Amino acid sequence: MTKTRSMTDVAYEIMSKKKKAVPFKKLWEEVIEKAGLDADKASERIAQFYTDMTLDGRFTSLKENKWDLKERHKFEEVYVDLNNYEDDEEEEEDTYDDDLDGENIHKNDDEEDY
Repeated sequence: MTKTRSMTDVAYEIMSKKKKAVPFKKLWEEVIEKAGLDADKASERIAQFYTDMTLDGRFTSLKENKWDLKERHKFEEVYVDLNNYEDDEEEEEDTYDDDLDGENIHKNDDEEDY
């Protein structure tokens, strides 16, 4: 019985042997070579592989689309504080005015009254 490994497991094995971060394209080329995928299958799977890498807690994405093992970096280097990001919906908050009939009229902040 042959056990099939995931592409992220293959990527982890490859990255474990390297000493520094690797551009995604280079890592992907090594993964498809090691997994024995042809060009057609590789093009069908690249998006899923990128998503899997993003969600896999063993990896971290660095500047210039380089990837590395998270264990090689300090917490402060790889942690993203989501509290520092504003919700786009809050920035686009609309106001409402009543028209003469008592119905609400949708008005953006930048529109003038007439």
